[in-house]
Amino acid sequence: MSSRAALHDLEDDAFDAADDFGGAPDPFAPKPKAAAPAAGPYADEDDDFALDAPGYAAPPTSNPVGALLAGAEAALGEHSVPRISIHAFCQRAETAKLVQYAAADRRLSRATTEVIPGGLFDALDRYANQPTPALIIVESNEHAQTLIDGLDRLAEVCDAGTKVVVIGSQNDITLYRALMRRGVSEYLVPPLQPLQLIRAVTGLYADPATPFVGRTLAFVGAKGGCGSSTLAHNVAYQISEGTQSNTVIVDYDLAFGTAGLDFNQDPLQGVADALLKPDRLDPTLLDRMTARCSERLSLFAAPASLDDDYDISIEAYEEVTSKIRSTAPYVVLDLPHVWSGWMRRMMMTVDDVVVTATPDLASLRNAKNLIDLVRKARPNDHPPQLILNQVGAPGRPEIPVKEFAKALQIEPALVLPFDPKLFGKAANNGQMVFEVNPKAKSSEGLALFAQQLSRRDAAPVAAAAKSTGIAMLDKLLKRG
Repeated sequence: MSSRAALHDLEDDAFDAADDFGGAPDPFAPKPKAAAPAAGPYADEDDDFALDAPGYAAPPTSNPVGALLAGAEAALGEHSVPRISIHAFCQRAETAKLVQYAAADRRLSRATTEVIPGGLFDALDRYANQPTPALIIVESNEHAQTLIDGLDRLAEVCDAGTKVVVIGSQNDITLYRALMRRGVSEYLVPPLQPLQLIRAVTGLYADPATPFVGRTLAFVGAKGGCGSSTLAHNVAYQISEGTQSNTVIVDYDLAFGTAGLDFNQDPLQGVADALLKPDRLDPTLLDRMTARCSERLSLFAAPASLDDDYDISIEAYEEVTSKIRSTAPYVVLDLPHVWSGWMRRMMMTVDDVVVTATPDLASLRNAKNLIDLVRKARPNDHPPQLILNQVGAPGRPEIPVKEFAKALQIEPALVLPFDPKLFGKAANNGQMVFEVNPKAKSSEGLALFAQQLSRRDAAPVAAAAKSTGIAMLDKLLKRG
């Protein structure tokens, strides 16, 4: 519903509502079993909209189609909405809590969402004398003909560019088609899960010029020296080889980044140049700033120099990351061991977070802080992945793997043995560990982890590692 006249421009092509919904028995009349639940006591309870989003309880009714779609989309990056205003008119308390829960999600974090008690006719009253927001979500349990008439009236007061999503109670394809002909952006039928609403909204603002966005994978270390950067580079390499997909590494450690060293690259331009002029980035300039590490692996290297003091805005990091996502199916962000506004934003907005830790007390404390933060801020996402690195260092007291996992309430996705000879040789040669020794336990484990993280079927590299990799992980976990 893009303008006041948008819906009425389609009237000549649409069927006559009076003919379709009158006379004969109404095909849209809700069946007794499908009737919408009774509306909550909105008028009597002032605190209905003060409910915390985390208190939302998912509807018990399963939705296998929604789950299937969510699984199919998991291997791709997910869109986020721009800075827009969203007004949601909710007749039921359950729907209000659903919208509040969705609004707290990272994909809608830039939007300003207001939840308003009421339905379609409350929206008509509100917008009779004031402008409409970019998106209106309206819940309506009205009869089909009443819903159609109400939306026709809503079209007359909608400003140009306004989109409308309707949440209704009647699961009928004919009604759906009628609403689409009138310019409604989406029609949803409960029971709804938060991700279904989120993806319905984000899909409305996907850029047609960039039909997909790459999946962003952020690697962060629980403390300095735990090997997060090394693992990020090796996993990116394994993803590019194992899935035969283009992958980009972005080294955001501007002062001390090691991605250039690990791949034996010394590009003249890199991620710092992109961050300093994000508005000028286009595909040609992006290609010029990347170094080619292999046929499918590219690198945005850090300058790794102390010549400049970098004071770069959060928006610049967001814009650069967004533009890089349009160039490859996988984008691996190598994040430094610092804490700032842009670091928090990156961890909140990427598709997956991988925390690397070593089995010591400092790593345990910091990893718990990071994982708890991410879990709380991203309730609709997969929990952070944990890599426990350098396990079994001679002479070093360690926290057992099982105790480490118990304290964090998360099982490590990968446990890597202490192997300074393998990793040291790879670093000194500018190679990946798989290139140095593909049969090493660490190489096999990284290949398996990369396959799981990519959420794609493996090509021969990762497939060959799968059987031995699983055995290696089980063995190391039992050892802890």
